[in-house]
Amino acid sequence: MQLSRDQLLRAYRQMVVIRMFEERLHAEIMTGEIAGFTHLYCGQEAAAVGVCEHLGHDDFIVSTHRGHGHCIAKGCDVKGMMKEIYGRADGLCKGKAGSMHIADVSVGMLGANGIVGAGAPQAVGAALAAKLDGKGKVAIGFSGDGACNQGTTFEAMNMAVVTKAPCIFVFENNHYSEHTGFEYAVGTNRDIASRAEAFGMKVWRANGSDFFDTYETMADLLAYVRAGNGPAAIELDTERFYGHFEGDPQRYRGPGEVERLRKDRDCLVAFRQKVEASGVLEIAALDAIDAEVAILIDEAVAEARAAPAPALSEVTTDVYVSY
Repeated sequence: MQLSRDQLLRAYRQMVVIRMFEERLHAEIMTGEIAGFTHLYCGQEAAAVGVCEHLGHDDFIVSTHRGHGHCIAKGCDVKGMMKEIYGRADGLCKGKAGSMHIADVSVGMLGANGIVGAGAPQAVGAALAAKLDGKGKVAIGFSGDGACNQGTTFEAMNMAVVTKAPCIFVFENNHYSEHTGFEYAVGTNRDIASRAEAFGMKVWRANGSDFFDTYETMADLLAYVRAGNGPAAIELDTERFYGHFEGDPQRYRGPGEVERLRKDRDCLVAFRQKVEASGVLEIAALDAIDAEVAILIDEAVAEARAAPAPALSEVTTDVYVSY
């Protein structure tokens, strides 16, 4: 699929925003100013952007505990996200969601959550709403390889097939379910996509560390689902560069594993090499994006630090929905 210059620059910018946002959080968490667990998305940027660049605000996504990349790729305000993670009153969720529960319904981001496999049923519900709406919209449930072992995910996939919901199950296989290796946890088959296929849906596979492979594969998948053929699934083979959570000692990693992954499977490096080799983008334009995004992230942190905390009078608001 041929992408325009503007599309390529936007995709690269989205990936860089995610990378710099997460790398900066890695440093800021060490200051003790950010409360709660944080799970960084570094290394998986091509997966989120390759999927979400096809989506409009009216399409839905549901995320995971490792959700910052999905939020940014779907269009959530970066400064509002940073304020949310800092627990500030003018964060996207008024400082009450923190890192693991960010949501912005206005851009179709229905929320991250800390329960493995919990997003799949929500995505099916959103997909059914989209089907009833009849406008060709879809809902995407992101999950990791760990969620493929959850009963909620199996039930959601079955429900999606039964109802022909326009739901897409995106499995980002970064090879670790928390601290347990994929090769052990998924069993002898080691093929997540085939699990979805067993429920009767069509499946795709792509290199989640390659933006172009992910983007082109998702184009085919989305055309199939938007045409009314029911749900589908995709397994994206990718890597995470940090631990399961910030502070994870990563003793389950092999010697030199992270260094090797950063050298051989960095999606940003791969993107730059491909566009430079093809001559479609000049490196100076990519460097300019890097510089621009660095300023954006500096501003986001400075504004988050200066922003007010929620008032005590707000502690009981936004806890339950009143119908």
